[in-house]
Amino acid sequence: MKFEKSEKLYKKGLKHLVGAVNSPVRAFSSVGGNPLFIKKAKGTKITDVDGNKYIDLVLSYGPMILGHRHKKVQKAVEKALKNGYSFGASTENEIKLAKIVCDAFPGMDKVRFVNSGTEAVLSGIRLARAFTGRDKIIKFAGCYHGHQDALLVAAGSGLATLSLPGSKGVPEGAVKNTLISNFNDLDSVKKHFENDDNIAGVIIEPIAGNMGVVVPENNFLVELKAYLETKGALLIADEVMTGFRSKFGGAQELLGVEADITCLGKVIGGGFPVGAYGAREEIMQEVAPLGGMYQAGTLSGNPIAMAGGISTLTELKKQDPYKKFEETASILEVILLETAKKYNVALTVNRFGSMLNPFFVNSEVTNFVKAQLSDTKKFAVFFWEMIKNGVFLPPSQFEAWFLSSALSDKDIKKIAEAVDKSMLAVSKM
Repeated sequence: MKFEKSEKLYKKGLKHLVGAVNSPVRAFSSVGGNPLFIKKAKGTKITDVDGNKYIDLVLSYGPMILGHRHKKVQKAVEKALKNGYSFGASTENEIKLAKIVCDAFPGMDKVRFVNSGTEAVLSGIRLARAFTGRDKIIKFAGCYHGHQDALLVAAGSGLATLSLPGSKGVPEGAVKNTLISNFNDLDSVKKHFENDDNIAGVIIEPIAGNMGVVVPENNFLVELKAYLETKGALLIADEVMTGFRSKFGGAQELLGVEADITCLGKVIGGGFPVGAYGAREEIMQEVAPLGGMYQAGTLSGNPIAMAGGISTLTELKKQDPYKKFEETASILEVILLETAKKYNVALTVNRFGSMLNPFFVNSEVTNFVKAQLSDTKKFAVFFWEMIKNGVFLPPSQFEAWFLSSALSDKDIKKIAEAVDKSMLAVSKM
């Protein structure tokens, strides 16, 4: 497999793009080598500029849940393009998509569309502060909620009382109202409330997909929500990654929880730039023009994104692929574990719905500290071998793999063959 054109584009891109990329993970820093440049995609396959074709388990980090360029989504988007690209005014499709989204989430009466998951989270946190009249927010170590200043926080031990910025350019004052707790550790949340009565709420990924698919244990989410209710604080569910991935709606419902505010992105635009935050009526009344919490955006509710979202979610509801997702993810988990055992490679696999991730570690992964025990050097070897054998993975140990409803038995067989060759290479390290 040759990567000559990708290498040339990488060198060319260095002149006018930062690191030749527009998002850090695309730089392949954690796996080594130069990034791949993609030319096109269709169904389960993605093709790079050198003509190499891969089964895509990145899927734009989730939104291509029907596979790339699904015919119904493409038709809807082409129709919308004929009417114009952006108006800076309202359209009927905003109302249609809002109903689809609200109907899918119990307790969500109103929704506000924005342009990205980052913007949705930023707005959701502002809304929690506006509704409660409090300033501080608790987040969990290893959970990523976009690159806004207040949430780019280094966790330290994960139990640190004082937060420190996790990025240059973020002043300490920007994170002074952000507190850190440990995923799957309710006591670490309670400690903050015992010392502070100015906490507006807790933000969490119901399934932590940014540390590699970490699932809440022992009714953690249920007990967290019950505890927050006793404190008058809100639960903010960041379902940018998990929304519509494990059921038609949110992972929170499968886990027995109804969040006060839900943040969405990715899939509700069918792959086009979009985000949203929603809540029950009394909370959303705080948002302008009804209330005093200001948030705006010229491209919010963009007509192309709305068309992509309506067509994607309509087809997704019709297909109802969630039972098949569970079966396929289970098959892939067995393939990974049995192949690792065959070659005597330490491996743990976490999965939930249509998301899964292998960790090169011989122990359970239930939080960020345990996730970081994974052997990233082994993952890097595994990653490049999978690439060379025609499977496109996220270039990071701590990013989830995603399944699409277009995935076939033939694709699964090819993935299994690639896993075998890749695990063999890891065993020789």
